[in-house]
Amino acid sequence: MRTRALYCDFLGLPKGKYIPVDLAKSGDIGFAACALAVSFDRDLLNIPGTGLFDGIPDMKLALDKDRYKSWQENTEIALGDLKFEGKDYELCARTNLKKLIQEFKKMDLNPMVGLEFEAYVFEQDQEGVWIPYNTPGAFVYGTGPSNDPKNLMGKIWERASEMGLPIESINGEYDNGQFELTLGFDEALKACDNAFLFKTMAKEVAFQEGLILSFMPKPIPERGGSGLHVNFSFTDKSKINLIEKDGKLSDIANNCIAGLINHHEGLSALLASTVNSYDRLQPASMAGYWANWAGDHRMVTIRTSTSSSNSARIEHRTADGAGNPYIVTSSVLTASLLGIKNKYKLPNAEDLDGMENVRATKHVPSSLSKALTALDKDKILKSEIGEKFCNAFIEIKKDEATRLQDKSIDEVREYYLPFV
Repeated sequence: MRTRALYCDFLGLPKGKYIPVDLAKSGDIGFAACALAVSFDRDLLNIPGTGLFDGIPDMKLALDKDRYKSWQENTEIALGDLKFEGKDYELCARTNLKKLIQEFKKMDLNPMVGLEFEAYVFEQDQEGVWIPYNTPGAFVYGTGPSNDPKNLMGKIWERASEMGLPIESINGEYDNGQFELTLGFDEALKACDNAFLFKTMAKEVAFQEGLILSFMPKPIPERGGSGLHVNFSFTDKSKINLIEKDGKLSDIANNCIAGLINHHEGLSALLASTVNSYDRLQPASMAGYWANWAGDHRMVTIRTSTSSSNSARIEHRTADGAGNPYIVTSSVLTASLLGIKNKYKLPNAEDLDGMENVRATKHVPSSLSKALTALDKDKILKSEIGEKFCNAFIEIKKDEATRLQDKSIDEVREYYLPFV
């Protein structure tokens, strides 16, 4: 028996170690802090706060007491929070989410989150080139062998059930070889832990089957994009859903939406954090391009539901699954918190089709580089998320944008595909 200690880095990668179970019981596992400063192609970067020129010091992963059953034999999984010099590490996305949750709880708001992933499957041809999964009979909302001839989704479902990860649904998405994988609602930290483990597990199960399950936002130019929809609501101490009141959006819900719209441009860098993300984020698409909202309307960024008090929620649609779910979720919740604190004015709901006609004028930047600039300029959002965290995130993503700026679509896909 062994323990696999894991944390999620800036790039969304599951970094960790296999260690003896007895060692894991000690609670602290050491890593070089510069592990947070390594690019996808293994360049060690000078990211502020990671200690590159301070002797490359250690950070510690302080493990939770609870353990998850693993999809690997004779293995348990431990998650935890990063510590540096004996204190909470400001570059730890999971720790930052925990602190944000406590801010909400001081207001008697308990954030509840449900995450919806979309992803494509790739297989190798006879020459070893990764090509789209061959599913000629696939169709949207499809289930069964015509959509998944190798039963990959069945194997992922089985592993998730064994681990206790709550799947709400799995089905064929709009395009061939594309799937929607929806997880159940839970308290925000638990939902992100589940999402991190589910994504890691699903990719590894696929790899064992000779496939790649990719959460790249737009891996195939001529096909639709893949997003990560962040659904959230709040409950109070009485477990009452505070998004809806008398069949309408509550004041808290309206404030959250206003916060998300107000910080739409800077927020995009944290939610859509790859160069490829901005191939997906285009007008006239079912992605979160425009700074707009409405009720049951899939062409807006922020979609709301008040059909029942139990299921009332806000759905944010800009993010994609390539990034870190803790960063994505905490960023959406932080912009919402700013809306509550600052009581931003809520614009009117989008009442046009969102395809050929739209009332919104503000939208996400056209590239990762421009989105990072927008984040850097949004001082209020940066301050609320954490200045040091945002500066480190911006630096590692600036490097990524720079090294891919002259690459072709195929080269960008090859760069990301093995990892995201």
